[in-house]
Amino acid sequence: MTSWTAHSENAVEFISLFKHATKVRRACIRYVTFVTMVSLNKITVEFSDRVLFDEIGFLITRTDRIGLVGRNGAGKSTLLKVLAGQYKTDGGKVAVSGDCSIGYLPQELDLEDKFSLMVEMEKSLPEIVSLEEKLAQVNHELTTRTDYESDYYTELIQQLNDCNDRYGIIGGYTFRADIEKILLGLGFKPEVFDNHTSTFSGGWRMRIELAKLLLQKNDLLLLDEPTNHLDIESIMWLENFLKDYPGGIVMVSHDRAFLDAVTNRTVELFAGNAYDFPVSYSKYIALRQEQREQQISAKKNQEKEIKQTEQLIEKFRYKASKASFAQSLIKKLDKMDLIEVDEEDRRRMKFKFAPAPRSGKVVLECEKVSKSFAENAVLSNVSLEVERDQRIAFVGQNGQGKSTLVKVIAGTLPFEGVVNLGHNVLMGYYAQNQADALDGNKTLLQTIEDVAPEELRPRSRDLLGSFMFSGQDVDKKVKVLSGGEKGRLALCKLLLEPINLLIMDEPTNHLDMQAKDVLKQSLQKFEGTLIVVSHDRDFLEGLTDKTYEFRDGKVKEYLGDIRYFLEQRKVVHFREIEQRKVEKKADKSTDTKKENLDIKERKEWEKELKQLEKKLDLTMEKVEIEEEALAEWDRKLASPEEFKVLSTEEGFYGRYEAQKKLIETHMLEWESLEKKILQLKKKLN
Repeated sequence: MTSWTAHSENAVEFISLFKHATKVRRACIRYVTFVTMVSLNKITVEFSDRVLFDEIGFLITRTDRIGLVGRNGAGKSTLLKVLAGQYKTDGGKVAVSGDCSIGYLPQELDLEDKFSLMVEMEKSLPEIVSLEEKLAQVNHELTTRTDYESDYYTELIQQLNDCNDRYGIIGGYTFRADIEKILLGLGFKPEVFDNHTSTFSGGWRMRIELAKLLLQKNDLLLLDEPTNHLDIESIMWLENFLKDYPGGIVMVSHDRAFLDAVTNRTVELFAGNAYDFPVSYSKYIALRQEQREQQISAKKNQEKEIKQTEQLIEKFRYKASKASFAQSLIKKLDKMDLIEVDEEDRRRMKFKFAPAPRSGKVVLECEKVSKSFAENAVLSNVSLEVERDQRIAFVGQNGQGKSTLVKVIAGTLPFEGVVNLGHNVLMGYYAQNQADALDGNKTLLQTIEDVAPEELRPRSRDLLGSFMFSGQDVDKKVKVLSGGEKGRLALCKLLLEPINLLIMDEPTNHLDMQAKDVLKQSLQKFEGTLIVVSHDRDFLEGLTDKTYEFRDGKVKEYLGDIRYFLEQRKVVHFREIEQRKVEKKADKSTDTKKENLDIKERKEWEKELKQLEKKLDLTMEKVEIEEEALAEWDRKLASPEEFKVLSTEEGFYGRYEAQKKLIETHMLEWESLEKKILQLKKKLN
């Protein structure tokens, strides 16, 4: 009887703990501490020709959202590899706290295709999968054995309690819902969840790796260009996800808006040093400039002081009555710490297109162009005409056909319909994966010389120098370059032939901020016709004069630049286009109509608020009823006699677990509804 009493006490304790497990876990997530997770102390990394890091160091805490910035090749990706334990330093120490788990998303991955998307996601949580197998095994034994008073049966009960406890703590009851939430947020549709991963393109498989990483809920996330393969809707979802992420984040990104939205700290890598600023990217830019100006001013004042002191020394040095005074001034100079001004990288990529023959007035004609992949119709009877010197932007969600159409125009993809190039058109095409198509075993110089016309080969080194590859850089293998450096090399290849029609598909991927600015300036001076695919509003603004929006297999023309397009779509910011589920037609006729629209929207919000509050009341009632039912089972489990009866009932443990999962589901729904209600109330206030 003693064993049953002990078991009953344990069962009551376990049940009490489990009922509050979700609340405790949420409280723990919200309780943020400033404990250091990783420290870098005097880290040194040397390559054959230069020092990449010269004894740099900083700390990473749980509350840090760090943006790593710097020129391409400054060592941002290398530093992430060091933090992930995938790159050995030449000096210094990386200390990781014992309980800190680290998740790392590199720019390039060696992907394996063995499972469906959903199975691949589930396998990224091996502990949960293992516990499910263990729980199934223990439950099976409990329902088949009859030796209720044996030590082994008591041990099985304890195993069940321990497994259930751990399973709840690590999110076992919600992980499938978490998988669905993350996949949907990153743009995957429910109908592809059971598709084999080999059916997804490289960009979508990178999203799979990102989804697995987000699902694991590591203490520290290391993200290298996480937005490169995302459309605007997915970027916004990722922004919101990372804002609420309970761990630390260190990421490399060249998306200004994304950095500003997510980060609270910026670390700049330059000339072997690391400059740490406790602010987001835009504030860092201003702060960095202000810091340099203060250093320059302080240095000028110090130099003035030194000059005056030296003059006094020279004046009194040879006078016996002032000799001691002169000596004190000399000692003062010797002890003075000279102010140094932080270096500033003034190197700039030089990008200028060669003059090209004038094309005919009509550069490109597309008539009823259609393209399907299996049963997915990406383009349907698309017709458009491009005239000489037009500058066109293709915008829209991923998968809507932008890249497909430019591939069709470039002649790299079969299609239905007609595409005609105009008279004397010389086309240059920069593909989205242009940098990946480079031969990694060739040197930079070989890459250019192999494709350069005979008359340009002697100038190959000069061309590379224009793209910031100088000296021994040209003898490097392409495979050792960073993503941004590969992008610059691919751009360099574009200059080898004269072109008057330039098509660029996401040309800013991997390019640093300065390189993006230079590319934009060069394209503004390009004397030809331009078609550019991009999700980057800052890059497109002022670059194009016509916009085509791709949506649902169709293409809609806007006779204006990206700003005009935004005005027509009634959005304040480019990123908001994909966030809206329902669009309202633009109507600028009168201020009265605008006011009527605002009133209509407010009424819709008030109606939605009432519905949500009603739904919340029903959910709260459900939770109360279900918790009462569970409490009744708990009371019976606490009684040895009733426990005997219940434990022999077939499927009891399955029903018990299902009841707990149901409560957990309604608790999550409760939390979601409260969040939505709060957001609507903010809109209405």
